[in-house]
Amino acid sequence: MTDFVQLIGIEKHFGGIAALKSVDFTVRSGEVHALIGENGAGKSTLMGVLSGNVIPTAGTISVEGCVRRFSTPGDAIAAGIAMIHQELVLAPDLTVAENIFMNRMPRLIDWAKLRRDAAQILDRLGFEIDPGATIGDLPLAQRQIVEIAKALSLNARLIIFDEPTAVLGPSDARRLLNLIRSLRSEGVAIVYISHRLDEVADIADRVTVLNDGSLIATRAAKDVTIEEMVRLMVGRPISALFGEKRTSPFGAEIFRVESLTAGPLVQHLSFGVRAGEIVGLGGLIGSGRTETARAIFGADKRESGRIFIDGSQVKIRDPRDAVKAGIGLVPEDRRGQGVVIDASIRINTTMTSLRRFSPAGIIKRTFERRFVGEKIAALKVKSAGIDAPVQSLSGGNQQKVVIGKWVDVASKVIILDEPTRGVDVGAKSEIYAIIRRLADEGRAVLLISSDHQELFGLCDRVLVMGRGRIRSELLPGEFDEERLLSASLAIEPIQTTVRTDQNPAG
Repeated sequence: MTDFVQLIGIEKHFGGIAALKSVDFTVRSGEVHALIGENGAGKSTLMGVLSGNVIPTAGTISVEGCVRRFSTPGDAIAAGIAMIHQELVLAPDLTVAENIFMNRMPRLIDWAKLRRDAAQILDRLGFEIDPGATIGDLPLAQRQIVEIAKALSLNARLIIFDEPTAVLGPSDARRLLNLIRSLRSEGVAIVYISHRLDEVADIADRVTVLNDGSLIATRAAKDVTIEEMVRLMVGRPISALFGEKRTSPFGAEIFRVESLTAGPLVQHLSFGVRAGEIVGLGGLIGSGRTETARAIFGADKRESGRIFIDGSQVKIRDPRDAVKAGIGLVPEDRRGQGVVIDASIRINTTMTSLRRFSPAGIIKRTFERRFVGEKIAALKVKSAGIDAPVQSLSGGNQQKVVIGKWVDVASKVIILDEPTRGVDVGAKSEIYAIIRRLADEGRAVLLISSDHQELFGLCDRVLVMGRGRIRSELLPGEFDEERLLSASLAIEPIQTTVRTDQNPAG
């Protein structure tokens, strides 16, 4: 294989801050080159240089041996380079065909030909998507395919994928990875950015690690383990991310649901969580995990079922009732539901507990600011200060703010739905420490995650959901990915009796 792109000595300074420090990076035709590192490591800036969105302070870009200068994304596209961003750049009200050929349609449009051309590209990708369908009506996985089709319509010979599977379920993620393999076999060069290191190990030919704007290492993927990737990224082994196994015994059961039903994805669920216990809710996307959390929290209407706190039944008709009962929910959609993205850290942190700072209807600003300052320091939120907008934070720090606003409000139960989705391993470790601390303080913790390693590393038990029911319950000695997946795909429940006689202290 020959180098399609060479980045040599790339530097980028923003004011007095060096975002990239003499980084070398090459991508060969017909290879998948993974680029990994914590948030802030310089991955986005480096790919911004390659895609024409960022003009480097120093260094050279060569495409097929010729030095090029990219001043705009159009310059990169003309050189055969396209980037598929984590936040898809599609017009939701336009059709699939219109999105694929956006900004390149003639004044007099032959609509039949436009749809035929779009269908031809989609057929090449092996996906049956109606070229006349409206983008906003498509599931997320199909929208990503449209983005890839758009890149191929530009005759892209190098495609940058930025966290392409972050919001996909396992089956859609596998289809996407297979598609990337197919593109590689056709000679397309691929840059693959992901926090999912198991995917990196599975699909990459080479792996480059960045840290604090510097190149740490470039290795053949077959020669580096996931453990080694983590160590290169954060300076410690993967086993250290979850902390020490807890040995203190659990308290009494403080949270229970009985015969909870809320639509087809929540059917007659019964389970409990004890004080100090972290119970996982595993299973495939679409199994009913998120719907269960929303039904408990009162965000979705329940058809039947009872909820108990400390043995007493509580009536939860809406989220306000849930908060009064001592229940908090960290939703899976961090930006859409977890924070007010344009508001400050201070506002987001205190919005669930304003009465604490305004006993007479007037907010005591000094008390509030001191409280928020102490909170973000304890949560290790990296920011310019409590008045900085949440949108200025990295994904991991945004998630810490979301969790932080519930720490004092959710006095009994906290439900976390995909709490580390889209954050790097360093931020994951800090979020794991927060979750463990919540349990150590005596709260009942319900953790929903598609990351099996996360479930097995944090949880004391894992309830496996499938088609709206609990299919199995796994204890630590039974933690196994194959067993979890088999249970989630089972038609009939395997084990629905919650075993509450187990304690880490024996």
